[in-house]
Amino acid sequence: MLGVATASSMGAAPAFADEIGAAAKKFAAASYPFLSEVNWNSGLYLANPGKASPADWTKAIAKAIDMGAAMDADLLKAGVTAHHNAIATMNPKLVTSQASYESVLATIGRMVASTPEDKVMAVYNDFGKLVDPAVPKYLMESVKGADAKAAYEAFLDFKDVVKAHPIAGKVSSAPSMPAIDEAAGALADKSYAFLKDIDWSSTVSITPTGFTGTPLELTKAVDKALIMGAAMDGGALKEAALAHVAGINGMDAKGVASKADYTAMLAGLGKAIAAVPESKVMAVYGTFGKVLSPQVPKYLMSTVNAQDASDAYQGFLTFKDAVKAAR
Repeated sequence: MLGVATASSMGAAPAFADEIGAAAKKFAAASYPFLSEVNWNSGLYLANPGKASPADWTKAIAKAIDMGAAMDADLLKAGVTAHHNAIATMNPKLVTSQASYESVLATIGRMVASTPEDKVMAVYNDFGKLVDPAVPKYLMESVKGADAKAAYEAFLDFKDVVKAHPIAGKVSSAPSMPAIDEAAGALADKSYAFLKDIDWSSTVSITPTGFTGTPLELTKAVDKALIMGAAMDGGALKEAALAHVAGINGMDAKGVASKADYTAMLAGLGKAIAAVPESKVMAVYGTFGKVLSPQVPKYLMSTVNAQDASDAYQGFLTFKDAVKAAR
């Protein structure tokens, strides 16, 4: 696994990126005890670590999407693959092997090294504003302080190596797919009313009762999404990401993107998915379907106009066929 991930990333990066790999090895060794102490089976990941609104979090996520869009596509794919491989080596406590962890760190380091510093810091600053200052203290109390301190100091060293070895990312362009652009416009026409019906200020998306799977099952579902993402065309993925950034930055007071931005999001997603083998797409659909409560669709339907939802669904089926035909 480590060899595959490293070979993949090194094939896309200059030789000096080896120094990032060496730094990742030291970072992994120093922080693995801390990693092993974290309770990865906790449901804390579904809790809001502060009082920020969904809109605030969405705007911060836009910064993360923008950062991802600036990364070298090959290095991004290598990072996703490393995470997939790490999930495969998890123990019952959801802790991956040290070798897999090292590979994850190395690929993340190279991804970040290919990103302009201002985009990295925008993510750090925006998320930092939304996390309650009491959260770090609480988390520190759940692990050994000495191990957490060692991990943090190693992180600072790793950060310095990544910063000192920037990687010039390649420019990726989305393929021309006019049929998908046209289909995206048609879907937007059919579904924009439904989009506006949704309460985007709701916190229902992080409600634990909406899921029936264990943390392990949810992680494996996320793994299927990682596999699908790694198979996407880098240029199309970048187009979709930037369309989402524009849509979020231009959303109205209710959290709804303009119809033009929404159409661009759909077109970008369609092109990204068109490059993915059908089996990988359906694996995501099937796996997430198993960890979602069957009551969720019924509940969500009760919160919107049923006719708008039906029109959106019919439009989606037509769009799906257009994407499938373009594959």
